[in-house]
Amino acid sequence: MNLFVFGLGFSARRFAEVARGRFGQIRASVTDPDKARALSDETGFSVRAFGPEGDDPRIADDLADTDVLLVSVPPQPEGDPTLRAYRDVIAASRVRWIGYLSTIGIYGDHGGAWIDETTLPAPLSARSKMRLAVENAWFDLGRETGKAVQVFRLSGIYGPGRNPIVKLREGRSQRIVKRGQVFNRIHIDDIAATLIASIEHPRAGAVYNVTDDEPAPPQVVTAYAAGIAGLPLPPEVDFETADLSPMARSFYGENKRVRNRLIREELGVALAFPTYREGLAALKDAG
Repeated sequence: MNLFVFGLGFSARRFAEVARGRFGQIRASVTDPDKARALSDETGFSVRAFGPEGDDPRIADDLADTDVLLVSVPPQPEGDPTLRAYRDVIAASRVRWIGYLSTIGIYGDHGGAWIDETTLPAPLSARSKMRLAVENAWFDLGRETGKAVQVFRLSGIYGPGRNPIVKLREGRSQRIVKRGQVFNRIHIDDIAATLIASIEHPRAGAVYNVTDDEPAPPQVVTAYAAGIAGLPLPPEVDFETADLSPMARSFYGENKRVRNRLIREELGVALAFPTYREGLAALKDAG
């Protein structure tokens, strides 16, 4: 069984590393040719360039020799670049399982209420609207070809090297307070476990919320991270006056509590890090 990953980023790379022993060949793509060469040496995977500078001509042959396909490529206004370039190749291939990494942002704002996979998408931002369109395009491919397409809607991703403790150590953390605001999170190891469980139990057309058990205010998470790492706690900053990028500010325009019941009950996933507390405790020394 062979794996191809479009977009070997933070989450997808962790999955490929954790699941390495399950696959005979692991091939992947990144946008930059120099990065592709460096990652090939670093990971032992066969990493190809797929981006503005052109596509590695070996990708089509790779896909013909692929059983499991994971797509972690940002959408574009004109659609999914993977489908645009390789839809026919994938349709004709022996690929049997396709996973698309999406976002809980497609649900939009629910005023802090609990939601699950039965909640209708109502994306607010342009990027979330593009994500939803790409989800539907992959499902269309699945229906036309009989391939099992699954969508994984991820909450705020964290893990080694990318988490509140690292931000505190690097002096990049703000303890932003917006009344009533909560966010869900998910550790990359729990993303990997969910993908593996889905590969073992595919269901065509499935949508899964991949998220932790406890949505929490961001300032509470920052305070917990500072406490366990023995780092100074940044002062509270009111959201209205906080120095945030337009994208970061837009995240605060969506407030919801996301349930993960389906990954537990259908796929049998037991989260290694069910809340931010377990996740940050495990990262305290590793960073």
